[in-house]
Amino acid sequence: MKVLNLRCVHDHHFEGWFGSGEDFETQNQRGLVECPVCGDHAITRLPSAPRLNVSALREPQAVAPPDGNQQLQAAWLQALRRMVESTEDVGERFPEEARRIHYGEVAERGIRGRASREDADALREEGIEVMALPTLPALKGPLQ
Repeated sequence: MKVLNLRCVHDHHFEGWFGSGEDFETQNQRGLVECPVCGDHAITRLPSAPRLNVSALREPQAVAPPDGNQQLQAAWLQALRRMVESTEDVGERFPEEARRIHYGEVAERGIRGRASREDADALREEGIEVMALPTLPALKGPLQ
């Protein structure tokens, strides 16, 4: 298994696991590799040094902290993970379910789903708080 450092055109950095460098190239050319943050398919492989076990030959060195952009991405994905774990996905039924909760027809709980801009505006006019989040490919499956 080969772990590659990858980046999309929006400068989101992430890792990909492939059987070989050729596997990555083949999958990337077929459009199968996508950024877990924005879903972009324009992925480039970042240079990486070969992994050599020479730790006994040198002093341990401090690992550089991730840059601000990587920290922000990690915090964003962690917040999304918490939101997904603590809410129920009601899909296209979001406007109806939000109203049922607001008017006390069903037990109060955290929900997420999809609503048109018009539906979201109508919910706000009724005093129902909603917040739009960008649709992320990472939300379609398990967040890693």
